[in-house]
Amino acid sequence: MKEPANIEPARSTARRPPVRGFDPLGWVRRNLFSSPLNGLLTLAGIYAVWLAGSAVIDWAIVRAVFAGKDGSACAAPGTGACWAFVAAKFDQFIYGRYPEPERLRVDLTMLLGVIGLAGLMIPAVPRKGWFAAYFLFVFPVIAFYLLTGAGFGMVPVETERWGGLMVTLIVAIVGIVASFPVAVLLAIGRRSRLPFVRWASIGFIEMVRGVPLITMLFMASVMLPLFLPDGVTFDKLLRALIGVALFQGAYLAEVIRGGLQAIPRGQYEAADALGLSYPQKIGLIVMPQALKLVIPGIVNSFIALFKDTSLVLIIGLFDLLGIVQQAVSSDAAWFSPSTPLTGYVFAGFVFWVFCFGMSRYAQWMERRLSGGERR
Repeated sequence: MKEPANIEPARSTARRPPVRGFDPLGWVRRNLFSSPLNGLLTLAGIYAVWLAGSAVIDWAIVRAVFAGKDGSACAAPGTGACWAFVAAKFDQFIYGRYPEPERLRVDLTMLLGVIGLAGLMIPAVPRKGWFAAYFLFVFPVIAFYLLTGAGFGMVPVETERWGGLMVTLIVAIVGIVASFPVAVLLAIGRRSRLPFVRWASIGFIEMVRGVPLITMLFMASVMLPLFLPDGVTFDKLLRALIGVALFQGAYLAEVIRGGLQAIPRGQYEAADALGLSYPQKIGLIVMPQALKLVIPGIVNSFIALFKDTSLVLIIGLFDLLGIVQQAVSSDAAWFSPSTPLTGYVFAGFVFWVFCFGMSRYAQWMERRLSGGERR
């Protein structure tokens, strides 16, 4: 039957969804001034930030001294930060007492390390396996020969002359890299069904976690040589690195063990059903999931380790904070009321930059790895 000509086809009443844009005034009203009490707290917070910020700007910029040959430039009453002191001692803060003609070797070592880390940390860079092999096996050998000058006609430089940011980065990077496999083995060993392996792992973890890092450094620096045969000795920096790696490994093992316990039992059973061996089950199925779950805890441990590197001053190694303290107290030419505070602020800012960078990278990596789990 033919339809009447005066009847129009039905039109769709569907509408496009409204565009959701960012409303700054609405956000401020909802989050900062949603009630009279919130409004008062917001105004009080703004006032406190303004007071603190203006005081910091006044000390660090307005009344600061940026040029000078000695502390007399910063000795005038009312003077702010003495950045001239930081500029004059900057090389010492970075290299310690490393010979100035040989500092190019330190720069080259840092450049090679940055290349290896960039290849591992940037997802878009291919050949991760090659970069991992380079950073874990090739780069340490190159760095050892470059920094110590052992062979190849280079001038030898004893580790007692190392210092500054260079020592901080060496202790932190070696501690992080060396403690991670120790922590993985201890975490797996603590969950082992073999009594000897389980109780040995538990005993080591509890013993190390029960003492402060200073004790471990003293043991590695003072007590360890007593157990070695006559004529056998280790470098002081190497002993400190061993102590830091073992200490951090014990703490990190408990973080990783928490991730292993969070994996459902079905994952273990599925791996067994596939006929995977125990190393394959742990390395391919369980451990990747466990590490993804405990990224915040792992990064928190790494940040704590980076800050704890300042404790190596106890055994005579001058890291960044130690070299700043030495420069402040030993150089009478730069004595002024504002010099110590300026040096410590500079050291604190450097520590904050590295720790904040690790934290932000971990948050970005966590969001990237958990992208398929968002709802």
